[in-house]
Amino acid sequence: MYIQETKYRVRYADTDQMGYVYYGNYARLYEIGRVEALRSLGFSYKEMEDSGVMMPVYENHSKYIAPALYDELLTIRTTVKTIPSARVVFHYEILNSADKIVHTGETTLVFVKMENNRLTTAPKDLLEKLNPFFEK
Repeated sequence: MYIQETKYRVRYADTDQMGYVYYGNYARLYEIGRVEALRSLGFSYKEMEDSGVMMPVYENHSKYIAPALYDELLTIRTTVKTIPSARVVFHYEILNSADKIVHTGETTLVFVKMENNRLTTAPKDLLEKLNPFFEK
């Protein structure tokens, strides 16, 4: 299992009239978490796309537990629980400044060849970087 944490300060533009993170912005926090998780492995999403493979979102699930607030320093905990194949599932926990979980989520992304929009398997270099976290 691979786990990575990213810090994010809630900006005014992230919030609704009550000062809570607007529900639609959690998907953006997921993206921040997963891109930074891949980057911390030494894997570049941009380089993957430059090589002709993209990762569109296939499914997105969210659970709102408590509000995240303006100017709060959040922790986006991103977890990959299984080795990717033609798809990868990212699990998220968003914690507030008091280390309480305020939100959980999950996204499934698929690997697609950009030249023909067909499913493909996860890039070999991504698998090589993730494998050490799944060896027993």
